[in-house]
Amino acid sequence: MVERLIARLRDSSLKNKIFISTTLVILLISVFIALFTRWILISSLTSELQQRGLGIASSIAESARSTILTKDIPQLTSLIIDARLGERRLLVAYVFVSDKQDNVLAHTFMSPFQLELKTANRLGEEESQRIRLLHLGGSDIYDIAVPVKEGIYQIGSVHVGLYKNHIDQLISKLRTTFLGFISVVVVFCFLVSLRLARYITLPISRLTEISDALSRGSLELNMDLGRRMERLSPGNDEVYQLAQSFRNMTQRIVQSQLQLKESEQKYRSLFAGGPNPIFVIHQNTSVIMDANPAALDLYGYRRDELIGQPFTMLGPFTFKDSGTPADQKSGTSETIVVSAKERFLKKGSIPIFVHIQACPVRYAEQQALIVATTDITAMVEKDNLLIQFSKLKTLGEMSAGIAHEINQPLNAIKMGSEYLQMVIQTGRQVRDQDLALVTAEISSQVDRAEDIITRLRDFGRKSDFSRERVALNQPVNSVLKILGRQLALQNIAIELDLAHPSPVILAQSNRIEQVVFNLLTNARDAINQKTELAPAAERRIAIRTYRDAHWAIVTVADSGVGIPETDQQRIYEAFFTTKEMGEGMGLGLSISYGIVEDYGGKIEVYSEENRGTTFKLAFPPAGRE
Repeated sequence: MVERLIARLRDSSLKNKIFISTTLVILLISVFIALFTRWILISSLTSELQQRGLGIASSIAESARSTILTKDIPQLTSLIIDARLGERRLLVAYVFVSDKQDNVLAHTFMSPFQLELKTANRLGEEESQRIRLLHLGGSDIYDIAVPVKEGIYQIGSVHVGLYKNHIDQLISKLRTTFLGFISVVVVFCFLVSLRLARYITLPISRLTEISDALSRGSLELNMDLGRRMERLSPGNDEVYQLAQSFRNMTQRIVQSQLQLKESEQKYRSLFAGGPNPIFVIHQNTSVIMDANPAALDLYGYRRDELIGQPFTMLGPFTFKDSGTPADQKSGTSETIVVSAKERFLKKGSIPIFVHIQACPVRYAEQQALIVATTDITAMVEKDNLLIQFSKLKTLGEMSAGIAHEINQPLNAIKMGSEYLQMVIQTGRQVRDQDLALVTAEISSQVDRAEDIITRLRDFGRKSDFSRERVALNQPVNSVLKILGRQLALQNIAIELDLAHPSPVILAQSNRIEQVVFNLLTNARDAINQKTELAPAAERRIAIRTYRDAHWAIVTVADSGVGIPETDQQRIYEAFFTTKEMGEGMGLGLSISYGIVEDYGGKIEVYSEENRGTTFKLAFPPAGRE
């Protein structure tokens, strides 16, 4: 039963808990006070009654001394009867006097004396008084005995019986009055505790209502909460402080919600009205979750054709987060540059080139990426024209060397044909071995000339931006087939240190050849420039390919004049050159830098004046080779 009541109290409201607890405490205190007061009252009245009885008994003992000695029984009887007269008759039940041998000398009983009273409360020889509660004739009576002494000798004893019901009647009257008072106090405390419970819990109830409104997303809150709480609990009590803190929290939530709505409106306006295509894709699955009108216009799809489709249907999508691990965990990473140049497909498989940027966001309670794609097709086409122009310019500068390369097999072919013509004109007989040797040489020289023309044609053709598996050794060897002979004629030694197997990257072979070609021609020019100042200087170009833990690397080192430290930060700028007017346009390294970056690589330079220069090209490897 008690456990059930405790369980019901535990499940009740705070107001009921405070009210019931306060009421129970008041009731317990009231019961304790009632019991304690009753005990004090009974003890006081009993003590008072006993003192009155002792007073009566002592008075009789003083007056009865002479009558006991003279055995004047009538006088003694008159004395004790006078003690029961008047108001005392309601209090005194009996009086009797006995001698030293416990013989009753006189008593006030109208009926025969009850002999058991003689020894019911016998005095000891050294006792000055003795009080005992007796049950006599259906009543409780306090028997009070005092000695009657003559000098130091006890000659008898006086016994006075006092009704206990006199005290009970007084206590009964007082109990009724006290219970009435306690009832009034309990009712008053009951009302006070009820009011106090409502007073304490009312602000908390209002805070609970506001919390429920916040949990439902309702921000129409009563912002005068502080003044209302101050009226309910003025000062600095805990409830008031709680209300103030809650009001401050509510204000901050409202401000945050307003800022969030404003930010969302700005995002929506930027998203819908942005001139560049913008996609919202799932961070893990890359599924398109939303797309702005510019994306629909550029790629030619309807909205329902894009939403729910993988973003990779438009083109390759790989990214590298530029934020720190802590940023990535908290979702506040910086912008992610996915790719500076990527080939995408519009509807109908129409290719375009785009620049991709992305950043992480929370979208529809999911981790997502906002991906912006900028159409750079026109810029890529211009870059291709610039690269092609650079190639043709380089081939034009090498025309003399190329003509010399082609003249050698042509001269050999001419000599063989003139020999055969002479044999025919003279009618001489040619041995089969000589004829086979001449025709084989002519065929070999034709193949050599064809190979030179094919390499020049391949190098000079227009290259597109694509990715394929390219072994780094292959573009190096292709360029050396074009430039190797000319470098040898200029007494420039080529030192090759090519890795086996060759590192493989994802790129376009013709573009990588353009980079290596530019680096070799720059190295040649630097060596020739140094030779003009120091004819005996070393003339050497070292080419190396290798693979480290993260990169596939090509290095081109020369023994030329080097690059001044002040110019090393500008060498990749378009149209910046240290050559004399007419010897260069300053596009080679700028174009090379752009090509390397297009394929996710990096280019570094290490140079000292008059000690040579080393260019290092590093590309992401193409997985398993």
